[in-house]
Amino acid sequence: MIADYFHSIDFAWPWLLWLLLLIPAFAWWYWKTGRRKKGTLLVSTTGWNHRTKSLKVRFQHLPFILRLLSLACIILAIARPQSHFDEERVKGEGVDIILTLDVSGSMLAQDFSPNRLEAAKAVAIDFVDSRKTDRVGVVIFSGESFTLVPLTTDKNVLKAQIDGIQSGLLEDGTAIGSGLATSADRLRLSTSKSKVVILLTDGENNGGQIPPVTAKEIAKNLGIKVYTIGVGSEGYAPIPVQDGAGRVVMQREKVNIDEKLLTQIANETGGKYFRVSDNEGLKDVYKEIDELEKSTIEVSSLRQYTDRFLPLAIAALLFLALEWILRLTIFRKLP
Repeated sequence: MIADYFHSIDFAWPWLLWLLLLIPAFAWWYWKTGRRKKGTLLVSTTGWNHRTKSLKVRFQHLPFILRLLSLACIILAIARPQSHFDEERVKGEGVDIILTLDVSGSMLAQDFSPNRLEAAKAVAIDFVDSRKTDRVGVVIFSGESFTLVPLTTDKNVLKAQIDGIQSGLLEDGTAIGSGLATSADRLRLSTSKSKVVILLTDGENNGGQIPPVTAKEIAKNLGIKVYTIGVGSEGYAPIPVQDGAGRVVMQREKVNIDEKLLTQIANETGGKYFRVSDNEGLKDVYKEIDELEKSTIEVSSLRQYTDRFLPLAIAALLFLALEWILRLTIFRKLP
């Protein structure tokens, strides 16, 4: 209880705590004067007087100890003990970000560990964790596009949904235009000054109803900055496919990324194009984007104090009252 009381306690006037040195001084004085005195006790044959004498001998120093405790509580109380509560206020302007992820069958290629899709999911989750005050949403696309998570600050929901992404959720293909258009639509009503799309793909546009150039113009007109990422090693990559018997076999397919298109989209919207061929490169890209798109945050600390002298004052009164009661009863001087 005492430890809990003094936890997070400061004193407004700590210099008054020097008065606590009076406690050992008074104790020394009491011990010195007590040695000089030769107390006398009345001898009685009654059981009551015998018990009283025994109590007096056993607890003869108790009233003085209670007085010292009372004095200590008074000194602590007048030093004004205060508990403090620290509050951190975060103010600032975040960035609205849509993570646009290709989930086509080719994203299962194993030139990344364990494959492109899982590597992209892992760095996306880390990226979400790094954006403390931003709203983030997720759009997935293959032959069509779908808003998996609208803009939100709920990082747990975002990470859970990203972790659950699988290839085959949508019609297969690579509809870059549809993915970008859906992402731009998610940001259309955003009031944030900074609106960003991070579009990751491993192929060329071959589906969807909206051409990539049209989607780029939509994003550009809405003031959306698009970072594009092309994932895949140079040449050929192993991709799991089903053969005629329904068995999954590895097949080497050529890596075809429309770098010209992705560069055009990024440059004309104020973003940047990145080409990555391994897990570490993908991590580095997200780190760079994280640095480029910093949120404006102001953190202010506020400390509030509350006086806590009352328990000490009450304790001092209780110690004095107990001493007074003892001196009127057990330690009352006999006539």
